[in-house]
Amino acid sequence: MYYFSGLFVLLLAVMVLLNIPRKKKIVKKVSCMSMDEKYQKLNQLIEPFGYCYNNCQDVFSSTIDAWQKDFGYIFLYDKIAPRINLVFDCEPIYFYYDEKTWLIELWKGQYGINSGCEVGIYYADRIVPRVNLKKTLFRAVPSDEMLPISINLIQGNDSIARLTKRHWWLTAFRMGSFKRPSKLAMNVSITFPTREMLDAFVHAMLDLGYLPNDMCICNLQVFFTFDKPFTKVRGFLMGLSRTISLFQNRILCWLYRFITRPFCLSVDRLLYLYFYIPFAFRRMIRLKRFKKFKIQRGQ
Repeated sequence: MYYFSGLFVLLLAVMVLLNIPRKKKIVKKVSCMSMDEKYQKLNQLIEPFGYCYNNCQDVFSSTIDAWQKDFGYIFLYDKIAPRINLVFDCEPIYFYYDEKTWLIELWKGQYGINSGCEVGIYYADRIVPRVNLKKTLFRAVPSDEMLPISINLIQGNDSIARLTKRHWWLTAFRMGSFKRPSKLAMNVSITFPTREMLDAFVHAMLDLGYLPNDMCICNLQVFFTFDKPFTKVRGFLMGLSRTISLFQNRILCWLYRFITRPFCLSVDRLLYLYFYIPFAFRRMIRLKRFKKFKIQRGQ
């Protein structure tokens, strides 16, 4: 659900196709489908890419068995993300528990033409020295170690997406929406299996710079808000890349809404692209992020 390649060539092709009379037939075809038919068709199309559509909130989220799980996490992912138009604030929280090194990472920002947020849970089956944390590849937790997570992505007093699920990578993306990462905040709650694991996570947050008043603990559940990250992935080139990517993303969002302007909901917009310009739809949902990393890792 992130960024589609062949950016300007693709958009130019789409604009050329806009005047084809066939467009009206496709608009009518989508409009005549029942909502159940639309939801079923869209989920069938995007499930192989690791996502599902939440029709109640008009957002997309990751599935439990998403193929991205096989790639785990390494800090390099965040460092080079702006190069592929992923501009977000991130907060990797490392802690030690049960003779393992755990990582719970938070993200919020602009993912191509999507505003969104993520919470990922990963681990290394050994104690990793702090100096090596950013060089270590962490694996996604297995099903029996997933944690109940709740997220509420907000801008000011407005809620953009609110989801709750036992997951290893809970996400929420609103397509066609542009938000600067600094304008977004994410209310998070995580429930841990033991008090020891909860305490280890809380201590890691305190070490990062969070204050005790920033967290609320109830039994084995911790509540907090991810607003301004304490983890900085910056530098002149990084800042320049983020600025350029945000500018491109703003244009892309406008073009996406313009091209699909007969419709308002994401399910209608994407099905319209699927029937009218199939190759544009495929590039809209194809994830290049992990394929590039796979090559870099020599797999």
